[in-house]
Amino acid sequence: MTNIVLAAQAAQGGGMSMILMMVAIFAIMWFFMIRPQQKKQKEIQKFQNSLEEGTPVVTGGGIYGTVKSIDLAKNTVDVKIARDVVITVDKGSVFKDMTAMPLQK
Repeated sequence: MTNIVLAAQAAQGGGMSMILMMVAIFAIMWFFMIRPQQKKQKEIQKFQNSLEEGTPVVTGGGIYGTVKSIDLAKNTVDVKIARDVVITVDKGSVFKDMTAMPLQK
C-alpha cells in the first residue's frame, strides 16, 4: 500500500518538473527567436515612416532604386529604378538599401 502512495507522489512531482521544463523552453525561444524578430520589425517600421525623397531603397521584390515621391494618402512610394523609369510600390514593401550605406569599422 505504501508503494502505491509513494508512486503517486513521485508522479505528481514529475508533472511539475515537466511544466517547469516547458516554461523554460518557451522562455528560451522567446529570448532567442521572438524578441529579436520584434526588434527588427520595429526598426523596419521606423525606417518606412522616415522615408524621404532621394533615399536609396530595396523593394520586397528585390528591385533597387531611389525614392522619388511618397503618397501618404494611398500609402505608396514612387521608386526611380532607372533613368525615366519610376514604379509605384506599397510603402510596406520598401526596405533599407544596405549596399548604399558606408561600411562601419
